[in-house]
Amino acid sequence: MTTPAPRRVSPAALPGLLLAVFIVPISIAGVATALPAIAHDLGSAPTPLQWVVNGFNVAFAVFTLVWGVVSDRVGHKVTLVIGLVGSISSLALSALAPTLLTLDLARVLCGLFAAAIGTSTPAIISGAYEGPSRTRNFALFGTALGIGLAVGPTISGSLTAAFGWRGVFAAFAALMTVSLALSFFVPRTGHERHPGTKILDLGILRNARFMSAVLMPVVQAFGFITLLTYLPVALSAVYGLGAGRLAVTMIALTGPTLIGPALGARLVARVRKITVHGMFYTSIALMLLGNTGMLLIAGPAPLWTLIIPMVLLGFSFGLPLGLIDGAALNAVPAENSGSASGLLQFARLGSEAVVIAVYAAVITALIAARIDDPALADDVASGRPGHADDYIPAFVTGQIALLTAVLIGLAATVLLHRAVRRADRAATAGTTTAGAP
Repeated sequence: MTTPAPRRVSPAALPGLLLAVFIVPISIAGVATALPAIAHDLGSAPTPLQWVVNGFNVAFAVFTLVWGVVSDRVGHKVTLVIGLVGSISSLALSALAPTLLTLDLARVLCGLFAAAIGTSTPAIISGAYEGPSRTRNFALFGTALGIGLAVGPTISGSLTAAFGWRGVFAAFAALMTVSLALSFFVPRTGHERHPGTKILDLGILRNARFMSAVLMPVVQAFGFITLLTYLPVALSAVYGLGAGRLAVTMIALTGPTLIGPALGARLVARVRKITVHGMFYTSIALMLLGNTGMLLIAGPAPLWTLIIPMVLLGFSFGLPLGLIDGAALNAVPAENSGSASGLLQFARLGSEAVVIAVYAAVITALIAARIDDPALADDVASGRPGHADDYIPAFVTGQIALLTAVLIGLAATVLLHRAVRRADRAATAGTTTAGAP
């Protein structure tokens, strides 16, 4: 039996949820900007230093599955509160860490508890709101993710400059404390489970409607997230841009992620012919156009000619962002919403981590094949200006690989959507037959 959605939810509930969601992507995209300062204080050993970022990412990706199962058992609000309390504690430990090893441990804990927040929040929105309110709030959820991803490096960099790297973690802990206080207003959501129900029902992986939503962030990992991470390196290597001009130029890529979620949700809600699946196709089309346009770097074309492809890529990520989680959770039984959210976040973060790592390795290997000096090759791969002729061929090869992956994603999306339509037709035929005299 399903617990009915509350008739009225306190207006203070949603800001608390969105604030927590906003901080999570900053921890992914922004903390890397503090690494030089951390290295200065705690040491620059490469592997421990990398795990300041990687430890969070790996723990977040793995534990989304765990928290998905837990939230279906203990309730989504309980999971959220555990995540908030654990995040505050591990962020405080990060701020006080006396050694790099301690900081690595704290960052793993941060990822573990952030996974509880990232998994429970969509499930709470799905269970606490109905109709247009649910659609609107999922759009705001997507906007919070987009803003955190877009401004994370700037916020972390500013905090590091003003208060040092410890101030970054202290500020995040303070914001999480505000979110914890507001969690008092978050309604309890959850569903009664029948005896014998599986702990993790992997049968939802055979649900074409659910998988069509899960596939979207995987395609975005190839078509957008990779460039979000490594386009600044390419712009530095090819055009010699410094930090200031890079920050301004990247607004063309990140800006649309701020307005895209609300715009996408509004179009689906108000224009009858635009469906969620139609928005997924629009996103993939924009990815193909944007990634093709980035090949202008091979010219190299003037920098301003890259603005349009960057804007297209930004909208390819932003437009469906507020629809993905809602579509995925609407496709499964309510009692599986936590597990479904965990699987979605695992696919999202896991694919991003793998794709980014593989892309970096490929670019580095291609550049190393052209430059005999290993140290110089590493410098060029990290964006050293003055060697555009060595960087451009690797970038072009990488773009072709990304375009191929997005095309494969398009083909898989078409197949899944056809399966959804077949299932809908079968359900309609079955209803008609059952109602016949």
